[in-house]
Amino acid sequence: MVGAASIALMTDLIAGEPPSVLHPTVWMGKGIAAARTRRREYRPIPSFTEGALALGGRVLLAAVIAGTVELGLRRARGPKRAIATGVALKPALSLRQLLNAAADVQVALQRRRLTEARRLLGWHLVSRDTTRLTASEVAGAAIESVAENLCDSVVAPLLAFRIGGLTLAYVYRMINTADAMLGYRTPELEWFGKASARVDDVANLVPARCAALLIACSAVAGRGSATAAAKCALFDADNTPSPNAGWPMAAMAGALGVRLAKRDTYVLNARGREPRPSDIARARRIVAASAALSAIIVDLA
Repeated sequence: MVGAASIALMTDLIAGEPPSVLHPTVWMGKGIAAARTRRREYRPIPSFTEGALALGGRVLLAAVIAGTVELGLRRARGPKRAIATGVALKPALSLRQLLNAAADVQVALQRRRLTEARRLLGWHLVSRDTTRLTASEVAGAAIESVAENLCDSVVAPLLAFRIGGLTLAYVYRMINTADAMLGYRTPELEWFGKASARVDDVANLVPARCAALLIACSAVAGRGSATAAAKCALFDADNTPSPNAGWPMAAMAGALGVRLAKRDTYVLNARGREPRPSDIARARRIVAASAALSAIIVDLA
């Protein structure tokens, strides 16, 4: 019988994202935005405390709501329970949207519409300034984002679900959403978002490394090298400022045989060639295969 994790992933691939008014992650984002708007402190320690309390309150709320839904689903039996749980888990995942966003960048590059490719990259996939990126840098950034978000959008919530059910899956989603919105080293958010950033680092410690392993195992789906993926992850993962993002990104760089770099920040697989638009398609196939493999493992574990 197909398990809840596989049902959630299939639902995502078939149906995509639910309407914003019904999407739990959208509501999480609104709650975090409200906390940011209402903040009172800008001094380092009080700001950190305020940010930590805001995160803790919203994590608790997510746990209570998800836990209540999970209790209600226990009344169902057999296939109905798996289906209902999978549908309830789906909003914690986001694979189709990620793959489509990368495909849009790929198409723009293939049509030599660099300005459009930069815009799409900045709108959907990365937070860095994209206005001066070359075509190969745009392709590389898209590949990096697809690899990194394999962890955030699929592997980590599925692993959390395996450990703690819907409750932990949505606790993870709240933590990750808070980090995405607050975890920046800017004067405004350096201290207010620090708790979100650090908790997210801890939450992704194991999933990021699992994502790198999954990429290596799925490299063949993109005509890549599993051995090179594993070697690059082991040797280059620490090149990035993040303690976690470097693992899936380095694994993807090795799998594809490409050099992935962010100006003045890091280089992954330095001996690789410059990425091309076709490499985005290869990365998408590897990520899709990795996501499917992760769902199967979670259901069988």
